[in-house]
Amino acid sequence: MKPEGVDVRHPDKVWIGGEWRAPHSGRMIELISPDTEQVVGAVAEADEADMDAAVAAARDAFDNGPWPRTSKAGRLAVLARMADVLEARNAEIARAWTAQIGGLASFSVPMQAGGTANMRTILRLAGDFEFEQIRPSAVAHTAVLAYEPCGVAATIAPWNAPYGIMLAKAAYALAAGCTVVMKPSPETPLEAYIIAEAAEAAGVPAGALNLVCGHRDASDHLVQNPGVDKVSFTGSTAAGRRIASVCGERLARCTTELGGKSAAIVRDDFPIDAAAKLLTGTIVMMSGQICAMLSRVLVSRHRHDALAQAIKEEMEKVVIGHSDDPASQLGPVAMKRQLERIEMFIEEGRKTADLVTGGGRPKHLNRGYFIEPTLFANVSNSSRIAQEEIFGPVLSLIPVEDEEDAIRVANDSAYGLSGSVLTTDADAAYRVARRMRTGGIGQNGMRLDFALPFGGFKSSGFGREGGIEGMLAYLESKTILLDAEPAAL
Repeated sequence: MKPEGVDVRHPDKVWIGGEWRAPHSGRMIELISPDTEQVVGAVAEADEADMDAAVAAARDAFDNGPWPRTSKAGRLAVLARMADVLEARNAEIARAWTAQIGGLASFSVPMQAGGTANMRTILRLAGDFEFEQIRPSAVAHTAVLAYEPCGVAATIAPWNAPYGIMLAKAAYALAAGCTVVMKPSPETPLEAYIIAEAAEAAGVPAGALNLVCGHRDASDHLVQNPGVDKVSFTGSTAAGRRIASVCGERLARCTTELGGKSAAIVRDDFPIDAAAKLLTGTIVMMSGQICAMLSRVLVSRHRHDALAQAIKEEMEKVVIGHSDDPASQLGPVAMKRQLERIEMFIEEGRKTADLVTGGGRPKHLNRGYFIEPTLFANVSNSSRIAQEEIFGPVLSLIPVEDEEDAIRVANDSAYGLSGSVLTTDADAAYRVARRMRTGGIGQNGMRLDFALPFGGFKSSGFGREGGIEGMLAYLESKTILLDAEPAAL
């Protein structure tokens, strides 16, 4: 069974060593539509034995196969063909996302196209990167800095943006010469199946890219496998801590892009109505399920009530509906447990802050995982709704005394992934941004450019994806000191 319009050829199999094979477990993972709560598809469930087989295939492909020894130009030519295949399947990839987590169909096509466009950006960056560089040395005639693939990479993607995130990880790793084991979220595996099929069609060698989708225990087994040299993980901070601890124990390389509780500082020069429209439009994007989401709003105390009223009016205009309805501005959240988590936080918020609007399930929808856009005002930054990642369309409005206090409150968080300064003054935005302890800041909105480094401070993880830094995450540097310049350079 597959969602309508999604033509994955082997959903009942895993992709290991260049072969579609039946899973060792013999089980399937059901995919549930958050619009209807009905099963819309199923894929093979990989268990520990499948994880080991995938690592063994990737290990053999790295140690003995052609991919790491293929020239940069050769690798990039294969990956460019892979991008061509994916580009031709964009509408299908978009339908898969909508079917699995209820992402708005009106947003899905450009979002998934952006994932493939980012792959092409990665290939351009790799093409310009010098994998062998001459550096000055005080002790040798010639010093060569060689960048070499770090080995077998396990790439683990989340359920909210499964295509773009998984494709970027795989593209960086493959361009660097690594071999890869893809482990998608069990809620959103179809995009990784399409990536594997594109790799097969493009001629990626056997074992260079593998696909296994499993639940938590099997995924933990994958991370612990000594054949994995590098883990690249995007997901929750709790899971990231576990992965980092396992990698630290065996000194495996690790990149983690984790949760966030990003602050938007609204300076007094920024119009109230414009702020309300911007912040409402942001919090309903992907039903609030974005790690960089601006979920804390810091505003001067004397403007707090006016902004709360303006956001209330904007939220009450939001059209809530099924993800395939072009009129919908807010679709469902991804799954039942996520809806229940959001509702738990809303109940917590009622105890410590003022519920201005929202907080319940829409009355006109009696099926599906829907929740109204929700605004809390007079929020204390020490409360749970201000400190913990909710991952839903819930906005906390926090009054502050002045700009200095806003910076202090913004930094009073375990997280540090993103943020924004709402102001008409670019100099002020820069000044405030330099004092905010986050990996990225955008003036006037949640602004993300994945051709540049992306990642966080503190509990938002370590390492960077995007830009040339995303390539370096899959490379080891080797210093070679010589008495003469080698002919090979």
